[in-house]
Amino acid sequence: MADAKFARCHAVTAKWEGGWSNHAADPGGKTMYGITEAVYHQWLRKKGQGAKHVRNITRVEAEQIYFDQYWKPAGGPTLAVGVDLATYDAAVNSGVSRGRKWLMAGLDPKDDHVHTVKNICRQRLGFVQSLNTWKVFGRGWGNRIADIQAKGVAWALAAANDPHVVKQQLEDEADKSKATAGQQTGAAGAAGAGGAGAVGVDQVDTTLFANGWVVVGLVIVAVAVVFVLASRAKVNSQQAEAYRREAAAL
Repeated sequence: MADAKFARCHAVTAKWEGGWSNHAADPGGKTMYGITEAVYHQWLRKKGQGAKHVRNITRVEAEQIYFDQYWKPAGGPTLAVGVDLATYDAAVNSGVSRGRKWLMAGLDPKDDHVHTVKNICRQRLGFVQSLNTWKVFGRGWGNRIADIQAKGVAWALAAANDPHVVKQQLEDEADKSKATAGQQTGAAGAAGAGGAGAVGVDQVDTTLFANGWVVVGLVIVAVAVVFVLASRAKVNSQQAEAYRREAAAL
């Protein structure tokens, strides 16, 4: 399992997977180093060994499972630097089939690996935001995907550019994400003010809307818009911070 590409990518993913977990909202149940008990038991059976509590899994065993069941099936060994990280981490977090699907759909037609990394992370973020568990794990997932995107972009840039150029481009990405977050925050505030104004009785023709349902509908729409914009602003703020960290590390 002496694979430098795997070791580099897994070091990042392992940080996010952490150690022991048994969160009630996590459908994976008991996990250690990100490996669920079900996956561990299946792996042990294939090796002719009896079941053991996943908390007893060793790091070596966990890394072997990641290498055999996630890294290789996701195509890690053949992928460009940066794209390998984005695809592998997505496969670990959301399944190999999704990781591969997002890779194939996200491939840049001009073979620009930076764009491919961004495309993979954008699809991945959209997926996790659609899950019911986003309200529980959303902040962590958002930070994780922001980190993976920033690192993937940094690695892809570093493969073809001078460190000074990479640093400047990462800082530019941070500035763009921060500016976008600011615009979204401002738009959310404006939408919230508009929604609040919609409930004013003097602004509604009560002879046409006596039951008040149109007003209620306007408020609901305004609240939804504010929520979406605020969520997007948070994501872009996380992305700005991640790019800034990568730039500072150079």
